[in-house]
Amino acid sequence: MNPFSRTRSNDAEAEFDGWNEFVPAHVPDPGPFLEGHDLLCGDAHAAFHRLTRDLFEERGVYDATFGYNLAKLNLDRRHPDAGFRYAVDADDSGTLRAEFTPTTAFCPMADALVTGSFRAWNDLADRHEYDRVRVRVHPMHQQADALDDSLERAERERDDQETSK
Repeated sequence: MNPFSRTRSNDAEAEFDGWNEFVPAHVPDPGPFLEGHDLLCGDAHAAFHRLTRDLFEERGVYDATFGYNLAKLNLDRRHPDAGFRYAVDADDSGTLRAEFTPTTAFCPMADALVTGSFRAWNDLADRHEYDRVRVRVHPMHQQADALDDSLERAERERDDQETSK
C-alpha cells in the first residue's frame, strides 16, 4: 500500500519506462562501489529490479517526495541519473552490490531510503538468489561517507546475527 499515493493522469505514466525495460540512458552510471564487479544490465537488471519493486512494496520503501515505490525511480525519465545500479560481487557470487544515486546531492531522505532498501533486500533474502545485498550511496551525495559507514555497520550486525544462529 502506498502511503504517499497521489492521483496521476494516464499522461503521467508516459514519463516512465516499463518494468521489463532496461534503458541505459535512463539509469545512473555505475559508481565506484560497483567498479570491478559484474554489472547487471539488460534482462538481468530488469528482472532483479522487478523483484525489488515487489520487496519494496511489501516493506513500504517509498519515496515521499515523488509519491511512489522507490524502485520506480529507475523508470522515471525525469531523473535519468538517479536510482539503483546492481553488480554481482567479483569475489563472492552470493553477494549483490547495490548503489543508490539520489536525485540531488542533498536528498534529505537518502538515509531512510537506503536503510529501508538494505532491510527489504536482506530481510527477504529468501525471495532472491543472493545471500546478501550490500548497499551504498553514490559519492555525489553530500553525506555519502556517513551513510555508507552506517550501512557497513548494518552489514556487520547482520553478519554477527547470522553467525550466532
